[in-house]
Amino acid sequence: MAFTTNGGGYGSRRRGTGAISEINVTPFVDVMLVLLIIFMLTAHVMEYGIEVNVPTTKVTKPATAQDIPVVSIDKAGVYTLNGKPVNINQINDVIHQQFSKAKAVYVRADKDTIWDAVAQMTAELGQGKLQVNLITQPIDRPRASRR
Repeated sequence: MAFTTNGGGYGSRRRGTGAISEINVTPFVDVMLVLLIIFMLTAHVMEYGIEVNVPTTKVTKPATAQDIPVVSIDKAGVYTLNGKPVNINQINDVIHQQFSKAKAVYVRADKDTIWDAVAQMTAELGQGKLQVNLITQPIDRPRASRR
């Protein structure tokens, strides 16, 4: 809707007092540029997450190697449970017998192991309702001797 200052007369317009029929887009562009800058600054935080320092606790009873079921797979595909050979078809029964309170199993595989052997073991442990955790070696640490 346009307004005039000459009392509504159609033929008696004065010079420079015409109706304003353009939309002012300057505030819109300013808001959009501010939003663009905000998203550019916060995009990397959403991608990588925020660094959080977790609290430390005192361990009351340290776990020993006998308390934790560790399945090892060598590069030939031989399965062992805490150093003793074990059949993949009987792994769930053996773990539930030897570690009655175990809810998770650690799987340690040689880096040259065929992936099929690792996948079969994790699937078998999953069917036994056990959580599977894979053991890896950090790059910056020297290799420790395996038992």
